[in-house]
Amino acid sequence: MLPDALAAALEAGGTDVHRPELGSLVAAVPGEPQARKEARDAVAAVDDEAVRLRSAVKSRDGFFTTFCVSPYSRYLARWCARRGLTPNQVTTASLLTALVAAGCAATGTRGGFVAAGLLLLFSFVLDCTDGQLARYSLQYSTLGAWLDATFDRVKEYAYYAGLALGAARGGDDVWALALGAMVLQTCRHVVDFSFNEANHDADGNTSPTAALSDRLDSVGWTVWIRRMIVLPIGERWAMIAVLTALTTPRVVFYALLIGCAFAACYTTAGRVLRSLTRKAKRTDRAARALADLADTGALAELVAKGPGRWARPLGGRTLYAAFGAGWLLYAAATAPAGVPVVLAAVLYVLTSGAAVARPLKGALDWLVPPVLRVAEYGTILLLAARSDAPGALPAAFGLVGAVAYHHYDTVYRIRGGTGAPPAWLVRTLGGHDGRTLLVVVLAALLATGGGDRFTVALTVLAGAVALVGLAESIRFWVSSGAPAVHDEGEPA
Repeated sequence: MLPDALAAALEAGGTDVHRPELGSLVAAVPGEPQARKEARDAVAAVDDEAVRLRSAVKSRDGFFTTFCVSPYSRYLARWCARRGLTPNQVTTASLLTALVAAGCAATGTRGGFVAAGLLLLFSFVLDCTDGQLARYSLQYSTLGAWLDATFDRVKEYAYYAGLALGAARGGDDVWALALGAMVLQTCRHVVDFSFNEANHDADGNTSPTAALSDRLDSVGWTVWIRRMIVLPIGERWAMIAVLTALTTPRVVFYALLIGCAFAACYTTAGRVLRSLTRKAKRTDRAARALADLADTGALAELVAKGPGRWARPLGGRTLYAAFGAGWLLYAAATAPAGVPVVLAAVLYVLTSGAAVARPLKGALDWLVPPVLRVAEYGTILLLAARSDAPGALPAAFGLVGAVAYHHYDTVYRIRGGTGAPPAWLVRTLGGHDGRTLLVVVLAALLATGGGDRFTVALTVLAGAVALVGLAESIRFWVSSGAPAVHDEGEPA
């Protein structure tokens, strides 16, 4: 037939031909009357409503989402469609429900914790429903995709804050654990984003570990095991909700830190192994994306254009970033706030500038942005935890949350094909190097000797970053028309 012959000719010419899975749908080009009648009968036999409802559910969700939420959330999506509700309205309802859940957790009572767990689960059901409603009713929008991508992070981190506030009412200070959980989860996402951006369009993008992964997936049940152990959003929120209702915030954060740490080690180790065993040639676009994800400010840019460009990548650019980040974190954890930590921060600026002085095309150069995130967030956490200033950790939580929003926004812009945020925004926010050095200097000047000056400084900095970053982000997404693409990565 002509379509088949045309497809074969295209493939012979080197063009990739996409053959979609039709499932229960019917596609035919009948030539005879009897064949036409059979094709019409087959089309009439298809239940369009059932197909639409089935198609509303994503095929690559996690175990909890696939088997515990989607079997009924699809019907909730249909119910919303028949009443004229839009996906954006459902997304907003999911956010409000999660914020109410955080408020219940902040009460610090057992009844509040139980209500918080139930509301968090319902918020996740609504979070699944909005996407299913969009697919079922074909109501796609740029604003909706951005809201869905952004609200997931706002909901989860607001809930962490609610748990910390609730624990404080009971006399248990878990702000360091809450901030640690947010740092770990955000850095996990940066690993996902960096690896995918570095490799999704690379030439020769195969390795023995990829073949092993395909063989494991062919077994069947291993697919679900591998999706569960990376603790995707469904499993993660279910664990948080159940433990909130049954235990204490401290137990919730311990479980979250252990689970996310294991998932991070598993996925990162697998990706490092793939990177070392594949012979991939990475593109200029990938190198540009990694440089944008690095979020380099004016100080490190000066180093990159000056002495940093003469630095040789001994073992890869990641070593420069890792050395400076490791020394800074060690100083922030062990040395008194003052000159030693400031000198370590200066060294960090120099090494991070050297790390991005040349295109990030090495096998492990995708690790540079995650290493820089760990350095910035971890330094803020350590300095606030060791500070004498009351309330420093909650203020640091707000600062890391504001900076993390800027970094997530950068990811969504790159994935939407519009490139990184404008250079003026990155410079205004200081870049990771400028912000880190500023926090270290503030700690050296204000963190000791009593008083809340360091807390006030962190709060002001958090407010400034949030105000500038959020205003530019809203302006861009409302006016650009760019698609917001987000997910939590794939198993290693």
